[in-house]
Amino acid sequence: MNSVEKSIVTDIKLAPEGHLKIDWVKAHMPVLNRIREQFEKEQPFKGLKVTISLHLEAKTAYLAKVVQAGGAEVTITGSNPLSTQDDVCAALAEDGITVFAKYNPSPEEYKSLLIKSLESKPDLIIDDGGDLVTILHSERKDLLENVRGGAEETTTGILRLKAMEKEGELQFPMLAVNDAFCKYLFDNRYGTGQSVWDGINRTTNLVVAGKTVVVVGYGWCGKGVAMRAKGLGANVIVTEIDAIKAVEAYMDGFAVMPMVEAAKQGDFFVTVTGNRDVIRGEHYKVMKDGAILSNAGHFDVEVNKPELEAQSVSKRTVRRNIEEYELTDGRKIYVLAEGRLVNLAAGDGHPAEIMDMTFALQAMSLKYVNEQYNNIGSKVVNVPYELDEQVARYKLESLGTSIDSLTEEQKSYLDSWAEH
Repeated sequence: MNSVEKSIVTDIKLAPEGHLKIDWVKAHMPVLNRIREQFEKEQPFKGLKVTISLHLEAKTAYLAKVVQAGGAEVTITGSNPLSTQDDVCAALAEDGITVFAKYNPSPEEYKSLLIKSLESKPDLIIDDGGDLVTILHSERKDLLENVRGGAEETTTGILRLKAMEKEGELQFPMLAVNDAFCKYLFDNRYGTGQSVWDGINRTTNLVVAGKTVVVVGYGWCGKGVAMRAKGLGANVIVTEIDAIKAVEAYMDGFAVMPMVEAAKQGDFFVTVTGNRDVIRGEHYKVMKDGAILSNAGHFDVEVNKPELEAQSVSKRTVRRNIEEYELTDGRKIYVLAEGRLVNLAAGDGHPAEIMDMTFALQAMSLKYVNEQYNNIGSKVVNVPYELDEQVARYKLESLGTSIDSLTEEQKSYLDSWAEH
């Protein structure tokens, strides 16, 4: 049975449009192209099975093809019901990759697709949010046997993995790709910053300049969202639970206050915390008529929709990816993309040049964990700095940019403890 016959996709006839999307991002991912050339020569995954769970759009598809070029038998599934692009899935199936993914499946179908992707009995995995790892360690422990290790894409996933490690449950090594410099400094900050506003602007078609934007959480993603909101002309408020990050936001020029106060002022809200219920019932009671809520955290739990529904007399879809909740006093509050990742559920995700670096890290991390899994043990580990730096050097070379190197005298000076 070939990959098209094995795959579960919405419509294989959509493949031509998917191929065009993949070709477009390939032309803008020079670092990953370079790694693909290396993989084609070295065949680091020859004879191995790799299962990938990521937001299944064109950039992810190209990562899958790069891993395939390294000799792997690749199976791929989505990591969010609303971010999967059916034409891209069809194109991958035509290219020899087994695909179990479709746009907007039911929760039950979405779970079944994740499980099917693991029934290939992978040697290596790439995960997003920890769903694959969780399934392997709970209801499908029978599929653990072959797994050597893998790499995790997100803050949320790493939190789950570290909880498993702490409890002694994790059965194989996972590289924390999200914590690598070339991930959070660029993907989380510039990627999230741009793609969140791409999604919001595309979905609402409203002006941002002069409005008040509330950014909930000031990690690297929050920094990017706030920076781009400021660039669009918004007045920015940051809410935080971390005193150090709150001071940082203040010194970056943003107002800082508790959420219950910010809720009174916001026109747009963006949650980027990785936690649940950061916008909830008490906040809806004081929000402006017309407030627009969106989420850029991994799961759709940051905006508490049940509590919003409980305060509402009606709910309707007023525009694609916009749900209107009318409250008992007549105020209307809008939720974008069902509270899911607004940059992917209502957009195309991060720019290709940004994901070029992140997915280069994923590909190199997968190669590393395959070579070192016996030495690492069953724990969460950081991406080696050498891989991080190599991706940065490849990026600089693709830009036609070079940097200085230390002289031998400078190296000696820095290594010396004697009086300078």
